[in-house]
Amino acid sequence: MLKTLTALTVAVAVAAAVAAPGAALAEGRNCGDRNAIVQRLENNYGEARTGAGLSDGNSSMIEIFASEETGTWTILLTRPDGQSCLVAAGDNWQGGIEALAANGQPV
Repeated sequence: MLKTLTALTVAVAVAAAVAAPGAALAEGRNCGDRNAIVQRLENNYGEARTGAGLSDGNSSMIEIFASEETGTWTILLTRPDGQSCLVAAGDNWQGGIEALAANGQPV
């Protein structure tokens, strides 16, 4: 159940990002050079890339950054030109089904 819910949550976030990346880039909100954003995620939140995949059509890459120490997480959408937009961010990151089971959480 949790695995399905997690997959659904990520799918909705990705769909929203893929549907409107042009608008977010045009307005300049939460977007910028990928390398600068990744550096900021590492320096300010201790986040590192934990997963990635290509969107439908392979035109954009979705990346998930997270920190086991701080519990923060971020989803980035990156276009082929290197511009990235923050899709979602939050806290209380749990590193997957295996981590939940190890902590005694129901899966």
